[in-house]
Amino acid sequence: MSRLANNWHNFVNRRKFAVIGKKCSLKGRFLEIDGHVEIGDFCRIRNNVIMRTSGGGKIILGTYSGISYNCFLEARTVVKIGNYTGIAEFTVIRDTNHAVLGTTDHWRLTPYISAPIVIGDACLIGSSCYIAPGVAIGDGAVIAQNSVVTKDVGPLEVWAGNPARKVAHRVKGLPESMLARYEELLKRFGLRENRFGYHEEACRAGEAAMDGINRAAIERDRLAALFNPQEETKAEKDANDASASPEQEV
Repeated sequence: MSRLANNWHNFVNRRKFAVIGKKCSLKGRFLEIDGHVEIGDFCRIRNNVIMRTSGGGKIILGTYSGISYNCFLEARTVVKIGNYTGIAEFTVIRDTNHAVLGTTDHWRLTPYISAPIVIGDACLIGSSCYIAPGVAIGDGAVIAQNSVVTKDVGPLEVWAGNPARKVAHRVKGLPESMLARYEELLKRFGLRENRFGYHEEACRAGEAAMDGINRAAIERDRLAALFNPQEETKAEKDANDASASPEQEV
């Protein structure tokens, strides 16, 4: 594609966003933005991406984050993606599903179930993943390709499968063979230079994730309280369920 065409698409696509940062790359010919979508500085969105909101919903993409080809994001509440995070091609992130359990009514007639989704800083979401309503993915986490994520993912955890489950932590509990392999790769190839100049900030996000606090879950609960002020947050519900359950017999 010519530079002139790229510049034209970038100019036209910038006008589709409610809020847009500086120096974003939006060169795709087909970029559908329907509703309130905000993106930060230096974001990159590829071709054939659909980002759609309704009913007061918002999609928010942090600084230096990107969305690859043929992804679909939809929000009736909030889908919030942090800084330095990448969403690979053909991934679907929707904060809403139809209620289908407990009824024989046709799914088109049933109520929507909506809950905010928060994906933290420096995360990698692999190709063809599905992120379900209400999920929080902690800073630095990695979701393997073709995964269906229905539960919260902790910081720096690696999840895979359908339904997705934790398969590793990126730095804790790894076998010596894996650490040796990484050291060998690091010696051979080194770390790639970051031409956009956010290397130190991204590293700090990874270091902060080592404290084990799932900031994405905290933010998800805060957003959920805004949309459903009478409803317990997930953390409160888990705590109440634990305190109410009878003690097991020894």
